[in-house]
Amino acid sequence: MKIKDIGEQGLLKKLQSFCPHDIIGDDAAVLSLDAQKQLVVTTDVLVDGVHFSDITTPPHSVGWRAIAANLSDLAAMGASPLAVTVGLALHGELSVNWVEQMYQGMTSLLAGYDTPIVGGDICRSRLTTISITALGQVNPNHVIKRSTAQPGEVIVVTGVHGMSRGGLELLLNPSLGTHLTQQQRNKLISAHQYPQPCLDLLTHLWEMMETTVITGMDSSDGLGDAVLQICALSGVGAQIDLSSLPSISMISQWFGAEQALNWVLYGGEDFELVLCLAEEKAKRLVEIVGEEAKIIGKIVEEKSVILMDGEKQEYLNFGETFQHF
Repeated sequence: MKIKDIGEQGLLKKLQSFCPHDIIGDDAAVLSLDAQKQLVVTTDVLVDGVHFSDITTPPHSVGWRAIAANLSDLAAMGASPLAVTVGLALHGELSVNWVEQMYQGMTSLLAGYDTPIVGGDICRSRLTTISITALGQVNPNHVIKRSTAQPGEVIVVTGVHGMSRGGLELLLNPSLGTHLTQQQRNKLISAHQYPQPCLDLLTHLWEMMETTVITGMDSSDGLGDAVLQICALSGVGAQIDLSSLPSISMISQWFGAEQALNWVLYGGEDFELVLCLAEEKAKRLVEIVGEEAKIIGKIVEEKSVILMDGEKQEYLNFGETFQHF
């Protein structure tokens, strides 16, 4: 069955089954918000051929990744999710089953956070495009910003980087990594197709923010980009110890040191958090998160980001990081 066979209303009827019946149906959704919380809104657009493809991403994964990108943005702000809306631009020849599987991927991830799809829009397009808007809430004292990093603080990553890019490369080039075990291949591919946003860490971050400021963002555009963005908006610099990055040695064993460094710094779509905070609090956070979390460097006054590898030093700049244009 194709979308053109059931039309807009037929498709809407199918997709409404993924939403709460008491919210869907009017011109807009109405959500209750605690008077002591602030509303957080974020939107991400995913385009066929740019963010996903039939080669790399089955429809269930397309839906999961679309939601993960938005939930990761909420986590990066210290916000818990309330609801999402979904905008779709689709061509009539697309399979209805493809769209339903995509929604199943969305709801599979949202169910873990008791977060509903509360509406959206559909239009005809030659290019499949998905636009997700996520609504969240946060206590004003628990907002995480990019602009508050201070010299003397350390930089923490909540997990490994480069795995998603490694998985993408395996999907695009099946002959790559033939020396890997099936378990290793599956781990890399899963990192790309089913990333996990860091919402589960929020309760620990909120507790810490009662006594300290935490600066940060997510690493959806790459670890290197996240550090540069934080430093630029905070008016500081950073020193990154490459030997402390948790996944470089592992990926180096599989694909070589140069490739590993490139994927870890610039690969993107790992959806981890990059946080700046006092060293004592940072060590406590690493203990809570587990072995994949690491302190990778420190914030300094000099307004440049330096990658340190023993006695070797190299400057990091935006020219190396991912940019759409």
